[in-house]
Amino acid sequence: MKNIRFVLVALICSTILTMFVAGQAMSDNKYVGVKACAPCHKSEKGGNQFGVWQKTKHADAFNVLTTPKAAEVAKAKGLKKPASESPECLECHTITGDAAKFEKTFDPKDGVQCETCHGAGSAFKSMATMKDKAKAVAAGLAEFKDDAAIEAKCVTCHNEKSPTHKAFIFKEMWPKIKHAKKA
Repeated sequence: MKNIRFVLVALICSTILTMFVAGQAMSDNKYVGVKACAPCHKSEKGGNQFGVWQKTKHADAFNVLTTPKAAEVAKAKGLKKPASESPECLECHTITGDAAKFEKTFDPKDGVQCETCHGAGSAFKSMATMKDKAKAVAAGLAEFKDDAAIEAKCVTCHNEKSPTHKAFIFKEMWPKIKHAKKA
């Protein structure tokens, strides 16, 4: 009986430690940027995720903040900085945070890029890791089990908080950016 308890306690402690270490590793991940993701996600055979992204408004999301319209919106909202420098705008138009979280290949001007949804990629960017989905997820790749999970991610930005918000109808918008990997 003591051996069973010992094994159970050891198993529980091991699981907790593994979860802590994995969580710590993910929090240490750095953003590598779309240019680091693109080389492996360009082929038509694989789904051309990069090509799909390039044709979306997400690829141009940061640049929108440099337009006269964005300056108007920022002024009307009483922002003290231009839209392209205001945290209130940047939080949905690019990835922001501590400079230590970004590798040299990351450029915030690339807008809403791969890692905005899929997580900081430094630990899962290698081909060896990406070829094994479970390994990639364990290294921090955000996995979306179904459309509801994808929609929940989308509405973190596509919501009434945006000063230019329009109704967000997931079933209409998702097909415009869907970028599934082909088998």
